[in-house]
Formats: sequence, C-alpha cells, structure tokens
Amino acid sequence: MTLTVFFAVILAAALHATWNALVKGGADKHLNMACVVIGHLPIALIVIAIEPFPAMESWPYLFAGVVLHFGYQLFLLTSYRFGDLTQVYPIARGSAPLLVAAISVLFLGVVLSSIELFAIFIIAAGIVSLGLVRSVTGARNSKAAGLALCTGCFIASYSLVDGLGARLSGTAFGYYAWLGLANAVIFVIYLGFTKPQILPKLTREGRMTFWIGGSASYVAYALVIWAFTQAPIALVTALRETSIIFALGIGVVFLKEKIDLAKVVSTFTTLVGAALLRFGRE
Repeated sequence: MTLTVFFAVILAAALHATWNALVKGGADKHLNMACVVIGHLPIALIVIAIEPFPAMESWPYLFAGVVLHFGYQLFLLTSYRFGDLTQVYPIARGSAPLLVAAISVLFLGVVLSSIELFAIFIIAAGIVSLGLVRSVTGARNSKAAGLALCTGCFIASYSLVDGLGARLSGTAFGYYAWLGLANAVIFVIYLGFTKPQILPKLTREGRMTFWIGGSASYVAYALVIWAFTQAPIALVTALRETSIIFALGIGVVFLKEKIDLAKVVSTFTTLVGAALLRFGRE
C-alpha cells in the first residue's frame, strides 16, 4: 500500500466518523440520516458528468451495493436510537475487518498470515468486550450491541461487493457516483412512504447536515472505493477502521458522552487488531 493510498484512507476514516457524529448528535436522527444520504446528490451528479460510464460488467455489483448500503443505513440509524456513538461505532466498524477476512479465507481463497489471524482474534476480543459495556444507567445495552454487529455485517458485505465492482468498472469515482445517485433516490422513495414529513425539512432544519454531512460521507467512501482498486480490500477495510479513534474523540468531546476505562480499553483493543490486520502483509 503506497503512502498516497494510506493517507487517503486515513482521511476517509476521519470524514466517516464526522458524519456519523452528525447523525448521532442531532435530535431527529431520521432527518440527519436523510440529509447525509440525499446530500450525496450534488457531488454525485458532478462526477457523473465528468467521469466515464462504468463498464457493464460492474453493474450487477453496483445494484447489489445499492441494496447493501440501504440496509446498512437503516441498521445504523436504528443502532443509534439505542446506543452511544462510542459503543455503536466501534462495534459496527470493528467487526467489518473480521468479517471481510473470514469471507476472504472461506470463499475467496485468500491465505492469511499468522499475524493476520492474531489480528482477527484481537478484533473479536474488542468487539465482545464492547458488547459488554454498560450504559449510563448501569444496565447492559445488548440490544445496541446486537444491532451494531448487524450493521457491521452490512459494512463487510458492501465493502467486498463495492471493491470487486469498482475494479471491474474501469472508473472507481464514476462507479461510486452512480451508486451514490441510486442510493439517494431509493432513500427519497423510502422516506416518501414511511416519513414524508422529513423531505420538506432537508433544506431548512437539515441544511448543515445536508451539505457538510453529505459531502463528508460522499468523499469518505469515494476515497475508499478508489483505494479498493489500488490495494487489497481486506487491508483497506482494516485501515479504514482507524475511524474508531476519531469517533471516540468526537463522542466524548462534542457529544458529551460518558467515557470510562472499559470503553477506552475495548476501543483501543479493536483498533490494535485493525492495525495488525493492516500490517500483516508487510
């Protein structure tokens, strides 16, 4: 992995944690998620106008990716209804490298080194310990942990599908522009049937999240999609999870979430596993 790819993914991690904090920190989480997803449209339309059309071989992956991204967004939104950013985010993001590595070994014929296998164990330990973190009332928040783990399954799935699709497309940025456009349209339709009152609020109450959150989310994953075409998907997915550390800082400093030793140890354990997985092939 070149330094350019490395720092592009680190930037993507910071941007990803930022838009997650905007969704979690707002009073109306459905509105915030809608602003982020539909906020992809301005950049997506510009990119579509200047990038070549993705190769037809990539379109089955693109359609599958749209479905998986939509599922991810719904599960993430539900997770934030029940859990803190500093619990939900590390479980959702930390589980993805574990799942991507497992699928790569079991179904894609990838051989992992001993360091990578150890990294998988470390990530799993971090996830289990985060699932046992107690809420501010002293009760175990197993529901939030379970929903966050389901979210992680969607992350792993769309990472593999998008990585393979982008490689076939011939244009990583063009591929994601079409994916972002389709995802935004589907989310508008979903809101039209389930929460039509949210749509008029997008450009009023949700203006900041639409422009800042939507742009941050789009650029973050566009960089990741590009990185998938430059380096192994498992390595990019693992490195991307340095976003855990950004989310921890944002949750504590800006959202005033309670931090304790258990959350710190669990989060850093997951992060160490992600780092080991990243450097396992070096």
